[in-house]
Amino acid sequence: MYRKTCYVFDGNNRPVRAVIRNYRREDFAELIDVQRESFPPPFPSELWWNEEQLTNHVTRFPEGAVCVEIDGRIVGSITGLVVDLPDPQQAHTWAEITDEGYIRNHDPQGDTLYIVDICIRPSHRQYRLGKLLMQAMYELVVHKGLSRLLGGGRMSGYHRVADEMTAEQYADAVVRGELYDPVITFLLKCGRTPVRVVPGYLDDEESRDHALLMEWQNPFWKKTLA
Repeated sequence: MYRKTCYVFDGNNRPVRAVIRNYRREDFAELIDVQRESFPPPFPSELWWNEEQLTNHVTRFPEGAVCVEIDGRIVGSITGLVVDLPDPQQAHTWAEITDEGYIRNHDPQGDTLYIVDICIRPSHRQYRLGKLLMQAMYELVVHKGLSRLLGGGRMSGYHRVADEMTAEQYADAVVRGELYDPVITFLLKCGRTPVRVVPGYLDDEESRDHALLMEWQNPFWKKTLA
């Protein structure tokens, strides 16, 4: 199982001890609270974690269930599952690829670590904890010998310009640095690269239901020839 201790820094450049570890059953109430704070309306509340989903995370693929603690309090989490996805360009929805967050389709023989969700309490975003959680998943990709990490990034700023440009034009502008998107820009800073825009990916008013699929390729991966 995964556990790492490191230091993060607040706005005053003060070091704070953080623990990144796999989450457990006793963490469920805190994890749901993190979701509630991280995804306020208009994000649909029915997409917050429930206990059945979290139970599946810690039983079907506990390695992919990771949280971060500061001062003994869970302040963020990230969840993944393994899928067999030879073509990362393949169109899909969040519900299809993650089994609506229940991950009953987790495939231990798959080639891709798919990110189901990442969230950080707003009160702790100054510490850049999301980058640490993403790094933990990159380490898992290497550890398990997978080819890539993949996931759909909410285009949460798209609603501001949706009447002026297509989702593809918006994504290109963000990647070129002409526009800033809270989610996509964050993922770029984490080392993710764009694959394609997917319409109808998630019921999300801010993104107009679009997401940008973004991957991180395992630099150590070599395809095994049969």
